[in-house]
Amino acid sequence: MTPALLLAAVALGQCAIMTLAWAIQRRTRQSGWVDTCWSLAVGAGGLAAALIPVEDTPLSARQILVATLVGLWSARLAGHIALRTRGAGDDPRYAELIRTWGAKAPSRLFWFLQSQAVAAALLAVTVYIAARNPAPGLGILDVAGTLVLLAGITGEGIADAQLTRFRHRPPTHAPNARGRICDVGLWRWSRHPNYFFEWVIWLAYPCFALAPSADGPWSWGWVAFIAPAMMYVLLVHVSGLPPLEAHMARSRGAAFADYRRRTSAFFPWPPRRTGTRDTE
Repeated sequence: MTPALLLAAVALGQCAIMTLAWAIQRRTRQSGWVDTCWSLAVGAGGLAAALIPVEDTPLSARQILVATLVGLWSARLAGHIALRTRGAGDDPRYAELIRTWGAKAPSRLFWFLQSQAVAAALLAVTVYIAARNPAPGLGILDVAGTLVLLAGITGEGIADAQLTRFRHRPPTHAPNARGRICDVGLWRWSRHPNYFFEWVIWLAYPCFALAPSADGPWSWGWVAFIAPAMMYVLLVHVSGLPPLEAHMARSRGAAFADYRRRTSAFFPWPPRRTGTRDTE
């Protein structure tokens, strides 16, 4: 199989998975399953991109390492989102899109999810480049990439666990969930630490892709920067922060406005002092 044929097959598979995600959302009206499917689509595409033989080249230690790491990331994230979605209401980001689209929501959502499949395919390209670096053996950049990726998974897992615990604790200052803001642990330093650590995860792949041989870094290795660049734009400027913060502003009002004034949006940073600190 040629690289182009493999990546084309991966892209078609991801389109199929996101079509299934569309059908599940239409049946259950729970958009959280969309993100579960997307995480699994990226993981499955990454595993295929890393491991399926191409042009009779032997399997390398780097392919196995990259495949293991992308599988670990996908399983953790998909499992977390599935548990969060089970028995919950609709994801407010998708709910607002569907409300805005009105009668055209089914078709608009279908093509929106296909655009997510395109993003998943680009991530698969990054995994392919990282795994197929022809440099022999594993070196210091492979170690660095592994540590960065594991740090990202760990940080994202901690942020998710802190938010889950906060959501399940009884309110102290508010009679119900309205007006409550998670401002504990990593969430004191960033309004979206889970997104930040998700971005960190994708910074690891250029390390694998640029691990040098005797002739220097692989010239194709620079393509692996597609993933962190694209994920930063999506998380910070498109489908991550903007719709979620708009929802928080509508549902949490002054509490969120105060939280936004004193807390970094993306990169973790010590909270600013802006008067009385309201944690609920």
